[in-house]
Amino acid sequence: MRVPVKLFGFIFWLFSLNCAQCQECLQKNITYENIEPVASASYNDGETVKVNCMTGYTGMYRLKCEKGKWNTVAERPCAKKKCSQPGDTANGDFKLIVGSEFVFGATVLYTCKEGFEMTSRINQRTCRAQGWDNTLPVCEAVKCSAIRTDGGVTASGNTDEGSYGDVIHFECVSTDKKIDGSSDIHCTERGEWSDSVPTCKEITCTAPDILNGNVDEEMQEYQKDAILKYRCFKGFKLREGIPRCSKFGWTLKPECDEITCDLKSTTYGIEKITPEGKTIFRAGESLEITCAEKYWILFTKEITKSFKCQDDGKWDYEPVCQDIRCEVPYDQHVSSPYSYFSGDMKFGAKKMYSCMSGYDQMAAEATCTRDGWTPKPLCVVKMCAAPNIKNAKIVGEHRPKYNINSRIQYKCHPGFEPEQPVQIICNPQTEWTGILQCTENCGLPPKVNFADTTNMTKNEYNSGEKVEYSCFYKYTLNQHHPYSKYLTCEQGQWRGKIKCLRPCSVTVEEMDKRGIKLKWGKQENKFPPHNDKISFECQAGKHFNGNGNDLRQTCNDGVMNLPQCVLKAQGE
Repeated sequence: MRVPVKLFGFIFWLFSLNCAQCQECLQKNITYENIEPVASASYNDGETVKVNCMTGYTGMYRLKCEKGKWNTVAERPCAKKKCSQPGDTANGDFKLIVGSEFVFGATVLYTCKEGFEMTSRINQRTCRAQGWDNTLPVCEAVKCSAIRTDGGVTASGNTDEGSYGDVIHFECVSTDKKIDGSSDIHCTERGEWSDSVPTCKEITCTAPDILNGNVDEEMQEYQKDAILKYRCFKGFKLREGIPRCSKFGWTLKPECDEITCDLKSTTYGIEKITPEGKTIFRAGESLEITCAEKYWILFTKEITKSFKCQDDGKWDYEPVCQDIRCEVPYDQHVSSPYSYFSGDMKFGAKKMYSCMSGYDQMAAEATCTRDGWTPKPLCVVKMCAAPNIKNAKIVGEHRPKYNINSRIQYKCHPGFEPEQPVQIICNPQTEWTGILQCTENCGLPPKVNFADTTNMTKNEYNSGEKVEYSCFYKYTLNQHHPYSKYLTCEQGQWRGKIKCLRPCSVTVEEMDKRGIKLKWGKQENKFPPHNDKISFECQAGKHFNGNGNDLRQTCNDGVMNLPQCVLKAQGE
């Protein structure tokens, strides 16, 4: 019995030991990247551990062992430390040769720009845990050797020791010589001068090849200040200026320029150009321009015109369209023309105006047209038309119109009055003043009933003369319109009306027949004139047969209505 009991106890202890081990967490089970190993190989259940990142990395993990497994309590994944910008070096550049950003382990390589060289031993920097290692590299300019010249050449610039980009300028001491070689050299990126030091030689020039021209009296060499004479082929012209031989060669490049004329304006005021689209014309070539409605050719007042490019490179006329403008009509007899015609005077402009004294205005306003101001003329001198006087003839020269204040004479035909010449004047209102009509003479005045002339002294009367008439005894002259006591000679005829009003005849027999008698005066025959009144009364034993008792009657051109009296009735 004792042996089995001991065996059982050993088995129990072994099982307990294995169960305890199965609760531990092992170091090898921590598998994060870029971390430092933890201190122990295993940790008991419930223990925590801090896991640090490797050098050059930032971050950490905090883990807890729970039932044989690591649980993360806190974590900041390990990442490479960042470095600032590595720094720029003067006259140099850098680029990343390891890595793609400025973090732990990245490396940059420095190079110098053209003309500069690296004076530092180390030309790269690497991002470490504490930042960039090494110092900034230094680039210095490449050097060139000192310049030495002979006594005839002077040099300006840094001749003792040139740096990259330095320029040395050379000139001859004598003004009669010129540099033979380069007058300017520079220090190159290789530390060498771009050319050798020049010398001086006598100033001479050679005849150039001239396109479209020839040199006159060509020489092998031309001395200083010599003038080059040359001529150009037809259609070409000498370049402006005189070429002289100088230390820099010819002062002016002798060239022959083609003679051309430029068409500067192709749109303003232009309706059509022939040929279309061409703006440069050789000598002898032509074009035609047609201006638009409100424009005309400059200085010509033409709408369409041809232009020719001449041998001197100028147009025979300027090929430009300009606005149609009308000028101030100083010669049109306008009153104060500058006051009326100012401001806009382009095509279509309208202006009010008035004319000088002695001239008639032809329209209320003037209009600017291609032909100038219309109407034409604006003002016309006031004139009188030739007078048309019936039965007369102008004395002297006969014209269709006469100026103001003109004086002319006319004479009536024979048998017409007046007999003497008549002078008439054209007044400022264009009317003839002083006209007398030529009228025929009148013969003897006509007979008038119950009348006779009072002053007839001749057998023929002139126009305008009058003859007076008087009525016979007891007849009364009617002088109320249209009657008068005169007849007038007018253009060979007697004009006027004369009327003698008749008296009335009242006989005794007629009065007895009507039972009336004169109220006053003798009872005898009565001849009262026109408009006279006579008072009657009834004879004895008779009374008036009518209304009222007024028996007065008026003579009316030989007619008088006599009243009627009848016998009184018995007892009246």
